[in-house]
Amino acid sequence: MAGSIPKAVEVAKKKARIEIIPLIDVIFFLLATFVLFTLSLNKIASVEVNLPIPAPPSPTPPDPDMVTLQISDQNSCFWNQEPIQVSEIAPRLENLKSRVAQPRILITGDDRARFGVTVLALDEIRKAGIKQVSVETGRTRTTGK
Repeated sequence: MAGSIPKAVEVAKKKARIEIIPLIDVIFFLLATFVLFTLSLNKIASVEVNLPIPAPPSPTPPDPDMVTLQISDQNSCFWNQEPIQVSEIAPRLENLKSRVAQPRILITGDDRARFGVTVLALDEIRKAGIKQVSVETGRTRTTGK
């Protein structure tokens, strides 16, 4: 057997395979390229618009039916920014009730006000028969402002 090829040297014929991982990589590359290319084509065409500048709002006159009752951290009170004693709340509420048909009270406090005087003021408002009461929260005011 001088002219024959030994079995160890024989080249076995392999079947061709399609590798899927490189194919997925190429597909993602093409997809990303397509997306970036289409985004760069999207030019924004706009028209210059000169919008009017609004006038600042005119200050509204204070409502005569609305009273701001502010409680400070030293247990003092302010009636429409006028300092008063806690004992003056009840007579002023009675006076307001007799003057105004539907009085409104806004109770507010500074950032360190105590709750006890506020409850006292709410009790006096309830005793006076005033129904429209608001309590301002979330915004702190300096005392007497």
